[in-house]
Amino acid sequence: MISTLHIKNIGIIGDLIIDLNNGLNILTGETGAGKTLIIDSLQIATGGRFSKEMIRQGEEFCFVELSLYLPKNENSIDGNIIITREIHTNGRNSCKINGRLVTVSELKIFMQNLIDIHGQTDNQCLLNPNYHIKYLDNFIGEKIKGLKNEYLKLYTEYKNIRNELKINFGDDKEKQRKLDLLKYQINEIESANLKVGEDVEVENLRERILNFNKIQNNLNEVDKEIGDISIESISNAIRALEKVESLDNKYSNTLSVLKGIYYDLQELSRDVKEFENEIDFDEEEKQRIEQRVDLIHDLKRKYGNDIEEILRYQSDIIAEVTKIENSEEHILELKEELKLIEHKMKEIAINMHKMRICYAEKLSHKINLELAELEMKNSSFKVLVDFNEEEEFGENGKDKVQFLISTNIGEEDKPLIKIASGGEMSRIMLAIKNVLADVDDVPILIFDEIDTGISGKAVKSVGEKLKQISKTHQVICITHQANIAAKGDHNYYISKNVEKGRTITNIKKLNEEETINEIARIASGECSKVAIEHAKELRNIA
Repeated sequence: MISTLHIKNIGIIGDLIIDLNNGLNILTGETGAGKTLIIDSLQIATGGRFSKEMIRQGEEFCFVELSLYLPKNENSIDGNIIITREIHTNGRNSCKINGRLVTVSELKIFMQNLIDIHGQTDNQCLLNPNYHIKYLDNFIGEKIKGLKNEYLKLYTEYKNIRNELKINFGDDKEKQRKLDLLKYQINEIESANLKVGEDVEVENLRERILNFNKIQNNLNEVDKEIGDISIESISNAIRALEKVESLDNKYSNTLSVLKGIYYDLQELSRDVKEFENEIDFDEEEKQRIEQRVDLIHDLKRKYGNDIEEILRYQSDIIAEVTKIENSEEHILELKEELKLIEHKMKEIAINMHKMRICYAEKLSHKINLELAELEMKNSSFKVLVDFNEEEEFGENGKDKVQFLISTNIGEEDKPLIKIASGGEMSRIMLAIKNVLADVDDVPILIFDEIDTGISGKAVKSVGEKLKQISKTHQVICITHQANIAAKGDHNYYISKNVEKGRTITNIKKLNEEETINEIARIASGECSKVAIEHAKELRNIA
């Protein structure tokens, strides 16, 4: 149930906190006091659409927070859930579930199983055909549960085999396309005759080719500076020192160093000449190196970041080709197994279809009885079950279930979503909810002015059905009808006041005496003695 609703800066609501309770929560008040804004706020908290015009004038943001308590279930570890949504005038939108940021669509999906809002223009789960089969199966109950469990086991196997066949390249055409691609890739890598480290080697060689002139000019300069002239000069210096080396040890030491330089310089000169010979690239060689670099780059782009990775990929796809070519027998076995499973699934799907057809009539009859009590005697509700032989198997078999209705004699049946009247829609929803109350697992129901366009006996029936549903759900209802207000387990009065030059919405939970006075006000517009006695009578009946 919703235990607390906190609203800030929406319309004329400044900062409002509402503590709600189990059972039937009735909200009443004068027109324009802000009742519908409370429903709008709940819509926002469930991931509904939002207009920036809803933000209170002069404020930069609005905020809605819901504190929910549910028995332990798949949505919550400990049953406590805090939902927050904050929207700013600049368009920034923040949604959180128990403090964790989520997207609006994630919030909407999460909340659709917790709160069902029925207003004048809302589309809820009951308007979504995808949910209709769930409602029908819940209505059928245990009788279909065994079949569904048996079917779902087979359906899991069915999906697993189909996935394995897909992984093993599915049908023959797809398999052949895969083989052709893999063999092309293997051939492309093999024909390149790659060697580990070759990519670095050819890149360096290419770099030298691109800088050929620069290298040649500078090597020539080096050869010139350390060539024959420099060597001959050092040779002359050696001969001069040899003539005086015996006169002092230091001359002998210097001579030894000079001879070392002489021999080193000769070696360097030979190396430089070899360098000059090495860089003699012809045009054909240049073109070959360029092509090799481009080929390796292309293979890296397709198959790996370096040659080692490309060769590993080649080994992997060779193994994959072997697996595909040798998997024909296994694929045939899987296909035979799939046929057997599909046959069993079809038998169960047909049995479920027959059961759904039978119970669809019963559900339609029950809902039509409810609609008649709600003064919609000319309406005709129908649960349509369609078995589509050509459709692939789904988790519910091959059935498509849709709720249809005709609200007037002579009109054709139409999907619920196409019903135009808000008042009719609310009563249809109430009738469906009442029939499915024991099996409907959405715990919180909200009705915005469900009494619109009805009076007399219909109002009394609506109140009774709301009361009945509230035994298994938390119900929050805005009403202008005394008969409905009298049914409330908890009554709240919404008013607006002017404070510091601004209009604000207030809410008050009424005690029993205040509840009687409010029922009297709704019934007659005043709290006269006669009106109060009438209110007490309605309350006693409730």
